[in-house]
Amino acid sequence: MDKEQKAIARLQEAAFYSESLYNGAPLIVTTSGGKDSDVCLALAQRAGIRFEVMHNHTTADAPETVYHIRDTFRRLEQQGIKCTINKPVYKNKPVSMWTLIPQKLMPPTRIMRYCCAVLKEKGGAGRMITTGVRWAESTKRRKNRAALETFSAKKENRILLNDNEDRRLFETCALKAKRICNPIIDWEDSDIWDYIESEHITTNPLYQCGFRRVGCIGCPMAGRKKILKDFARYPTYQRAYIRASDRMLEERRRRGKIDGSWKSGTTGIDVFHWWMEDGVIVGQMSFDDGGGP
Repeated sequence: MDKEQKAIARLQEAAFYSESLYNGAPLIVTTSGGKDSDVCLALAQRAGIRFEVMHNHTTADAPETVYHIRDTFRRLEQQGIKCTINKPVYKNKPVSMWTLIPQKLMPPTRIMRYCCAVLKEKGGAGRMITTGVRWAESTKRRKNRAALETFSAKKENRILLNDNEDRRLFETCALKAKRICNPIIDWEDSDIWDYIESEHITTNPLYQCGFRRVGCIGCPMAGRKKILKDFARYPTYQRAYIRASDRMLEERRRRGKIDGSWKSGTTGIDVFHWWMEDGVIVGQMSFDDGGGP
């Protein structure tokens, strides 16, 4: 069985579980606006299954990504496919990247990736969903992700199953758990691009501008070189991070959390240089209290 047929079989299995375990609810195909999501959408249509589409609006995506999502949803809705955009909420109130930073008392970092949990990973609770996660993306994903999964905040409670493994535990786990299918888990980058070319799939225009991956502007996981490239292309996002850092410092002062590391004269620009690790700030600066609530 080739990779396309294997992915289609996984989607058909996931659609069966969705409708049988969730009172007839169709499978949800999630999309971030990236190439992997576009391939998953094309495969879901090829699979001949019932499905809905869901996107989590991060508020920090590139404009091209937002427009690509809109165009994709317009096309799918014309075909009668339900599409949903989830707006981020924190503590029961609407939030954005720029209002979340002051609440968390620190900008997101590689270690403190609170932004993902709030802005990217909501939605789909109590449903069967798919993602475009692939093992080729990182060693961590190769070790910790599978073709079928149950989601749990505690790693030891997650169920990970690949092809031909016993499904009974997956089928009988608590119904409140979010079940996940990763149909292209074993695809390489070359497989993705070959499929996009062969099936004439429309992708995010950023790929034609030289981007290898698309995601949040300023994502700390992207690396400093990529972040600098993003901010050179989208300077308004850099200014937004600096203004958010100014408001963060104001909130820290209000809570009495300004200490020796962040002196009273510190500005949002100082925080931005610290965040970028560009050597402009002399000495080591840190958030000793580990951030906000």
